[in-house]
Amino acid sequence: MNAPRILIAGGGASGFFAAITAAEANPNAQVVLLEKGTHLLAKVGISGGGRCNVTHACFDPRELATRYPRGGRTLIGPLTRFGPTETIDWFQSRNVFLKTEYDGRVFPITDSSQTIIDCLTSAARQAGVKILTGTGVASIKNTPAGGFILHLTNGSLMECDRFLWAAGGCRPESHPPSNLGHTLTPPVPSLFTFHIDAPWLRELAGVSIESVEVSVPHTDLKECGPLLFTHSGLSGPAILRLSSWGARPLHELNYHFPLFLNWLPASSSADILREIQVRRETIGAQMVLRSRWSPLPLRLWEQLLLRAGITEEHRWSKLNRETALQIAQILTCTQLLVTGKSMNKEEFVTSGGIPLNEVDFKTMESRLVPGLYFAGEALDIDGLTGGFNFQSAWTTGWIAGNAMASSSPSPTK
Repeated sequence: MNAPRILIAGGGASGFFAAITAAEANPNAQVVLLEKGTHLLAKVGISGGGRCNVTHACFDPRELATRYPRGGRTLIGPLTRFGPTETIDWFQSRNVFLKTEYDGRVFPITDSSQTIIDCLTSAARQAGVKILTGTGVASIKNTPAGGFILHLTNGSLMECDRFLWAAGGCRPESHPPSNLGHTLTPPVPSLFTFHIDAPWLRELAGVSIESVEVSVPHTDLKECGPLLFTHSGLSGPAILRLSSWGARPLHELNYHFPLFLNWLPASSSADILREIQVRRETIGAQMVLRSRWSPLPLRLWEQLLLRAGITEEHRWSKLNRETALQIAQILTCTQLLVTGKSMNKEEFVTSGGIPLNEVDFKTMESRLVPGLYFAGEALDIDGLTGGFNFQSAWTTGWIAGNAMASSSPSPTK
């Protein structure tokens, strides 16, 4: 096998995986990994609350692809080649043993992202990958005889036969592959929590509820799942999924929009009115505020009723129809105003990147520039929370690494 000179920009999950794969597939290859920051695999370190959600235990590629708001259909083929099964096998073959939690998320049994970082850095070192930190790519151009010349941020030049761009989050005007004719879908945040300026919500900080339906009026955005109250607003899987599917429309709204919440998605207004009638007849003397409505936490129940005008004076037997309708309305359609966003903890996921029609997903090679490859965050692919973004990184990095290793180097002067 020939010995191509392979240069990879981006010291994250996909860049590392591509570098390791290429170096192991072709031990003669010269593989150099560039990281513009000083810390390698920084996002791996903070992911999953510091535990690193490596992948998700969904082993059907078509089903798995539905977890990607952007790029899922394109990923079906690549996931058949390197999906969660292969990811789990790859790590466990390197003595990183994994566990699957009740919701399908897969973590190292150590519950420490450092385990994954140590595994990747050790594998790269053993494969002979040369790693340069504090070194980014300022610009890139083709050489007349094939290959690329890169101007690096430290002022130096490097040449290579194969170049992989595995970094994300750049502005279009500062995106090196744009020098070669590629376009860029501008990145916008995905997977974020909602800021809501409502004092009564802050009193519920730390409270969670298992199933809430959240929706944005005048859009198709609707999700149902667990919800968490925070000191600044709302988070939890339902909110994060809504923010992921709505990354672009919510960005266009400048993160200021109304939010509807149905606290009892399994019950209709008619169901609630019937239950109120039952309570009138069976526990009529009890205070409405103190009679929790399962499965709502008592603190949430009390706050919602206060919003509906219920006080400590109200007893079930004394509720009139108008008040009953107000309770049903607040339980099925509480309206809040979102006034901003925050990232999910310290994780940062973006929607945007290289348009997928500009990339051959059998090799991850550019359709416009031979020898140029893309993987991970560089692509306009992003997944829901739960290990899906890492799986995309492993998949695209593995395919790119193998393709670069097997490619014959371009002729040079």
